[in-house]
Amino acid sequence: MGRPRDAGREAEILGVAYEVLVERGYEGITFEEVARRAKASKPTLYRRWKSKRDLVVAALQAGPASTEEPGVVDTGSLRGDLLALARRLRATMHATDGYSAVALLQAGFEDRELGDAIEHSMGPTGGRLPAAVIDAAVRRGELPEGADPFPYEEVTGSVLLLRRLNDLDTGDAYLEALVDAVLLPALRASATAAEQPLPAGVFSNRAAPVAAAPDSEGNSPA
Repeated sequence: MGRPRDAGREAEILGVAYEVLVERGYEGITFEEVARRAKASKPTLYRRWKSKRDLVVAALQAGPASTEEPGVVDTGSLRGDLLALARRLRATMHATDGYSAVALLQAGFEDRELGDAIEHSMGPTGGRLPAAVIDAAVRRGELPEGADPFPYEEVTGSVLLLRRLNDLDTGDAYLEALVDAVLLPALRASATAAEQPLPAGVFSNRAAPVAAAPDSEGNSPA
């Protein structure tokens, strides 16, 4: 049998991993750097976390992405579900400074499987609108068949992040206004908004980056 894990030491390492993530982004975090800063060996880290993705998810679970309300969102109404999701996302963004929130968002963009892992391991984070929420709203008659998550996933995280970066109010009165004046009408309209499928929202984890344009001589970027 191996040595029992030291919970305090593990928390220390995860704290270092989160610091490196914020400083260098997801692409810049390495086992070597985390081990060096935490004064631990790489084998120690690999025994606990098999991949960088596992390490980052654990660091987020232990830090700002943690939630006291994990699991399915089901308040009994679409309005209540949207408010619950927006509050979860607000809590995550306000658990750290705005630029750290950008780093966490960027990590999900750079590794879609990381975004999925965070969502699945901690329950809905509030960045996405779960299909179960839409399905329940359709059954209750609050949304038409074919309603699309695009309005929620394009708007909610974007405005909360922008307000976080500019120290603007995101209290419950603001969230209620956002839900009532923007999200609910937009979600109801999304079923008939266009003949073509709506694009993936920026927080959906499905939005595809635009390819860089060729240079002045017509050469594609490397």
